Amino acid sequence: MDITLYRYQLPLTHPLTFHNQTIQQREGLLLHWGSSWSEIAPLPGFSRETLAEAEQETIAFLTAFKQGKTIPVIYPSVQFGLDCARRSWPVLKHTPLPPYLLLQGTPEDIIWSWKEWLYDYPSRVKLKVARYPMRDELAMIREIIRLAPKTKLILDANQLWTREEAWTFMSHLDPARIEYIEDPCATYADIRAVASHTGIAVALDEILSAETNWDFFPQLKGLVLKPTLIGSLDKCQELVKKAKANGVKVVISSSHESQLGNRLLALLAAEWSPEQAPGLDTLRYFSGSVLDDKQQVDTKQLQLVWQS
Repeated sequence: MDITLYRYQLPLTHPLTFHNQTIQQREGLLLHWGSSWSEIAPLPGFSRETLAEAEQETIAFLTAFKQGKTIPVIYPSVQFGLDCARRSWPVLKHTPLPPYLLLQGTPEDIIWSWKEWLYDYPSRVKLKVARYPMRDELAMIREIIRLAPKTKLILDANQLWTREEAWTFMSHLDPARIEYIEDPCATYADIRAVASHTGIAVALDEILSAETNWDFFPQLKGLVLKPTLIGSLDKCQELVKKAKANGVKVVISSSHESQLGNRLLALLAAEWSPEQAPGLDTLRYFSGSVLDDKQQVDTKQLQLVWQS
């Protein structure tokens, strides 16, 4: 069986910042395993491994595999990529749902782009918060709700608030307008405390890849699964099972993977959580693609890293 590992670089439409790390382009690895393709792309600021470390571990695994040996893999992005490459993908019963809209930028930018929608507003939209002064973000939320009273908001704080900040912000929100807030704080204990106190629904996101000791409570409405950060597909499926057993929705979400990785996540979303629109509205931040006009991987623009 032919196995080939490539590296890609995709320019972004504008720089993106994740936990104080700003990137001008997205880099990752594409793995061609027989007839399957998958992606290994740690996200700077979120993944505990760098791309260099992921590449090193992938090459070590592939080299051992070629010699008939299997070695353990510890990095989540590598576990995810290897699992996808070797997976027997089921025939889908459902067509993947389109992702819900993600709005990023300054409060002024977001209000400006929101006004351009005029009256045909989507039923659900996701906003990044905890990045600008609290009063500006609350004013932005009020304006979005005023213009589109039927739209439900998903807010993503990326663990950036203290318990007190989350408490203050969330106490200014109307629970009826908020679908949930993803990761308002950096620990499960803080998230549970502010949700219980304010009555605002919350979802666990990046915290799922770090904390293992958590359970369900009334305000917990969603698990947002980022397989690149969580790792093996078995681990992801365990979380899906646990959520469904507790009546909590599951949203499959991207870590700004390329068009190929995004497509794999859409397939997982249609299989694991077909009734939920996935959080995959990240491709418009790329100004290039790893796919050609026929939606096949364009190896001409990739850099060969390893082959069997």
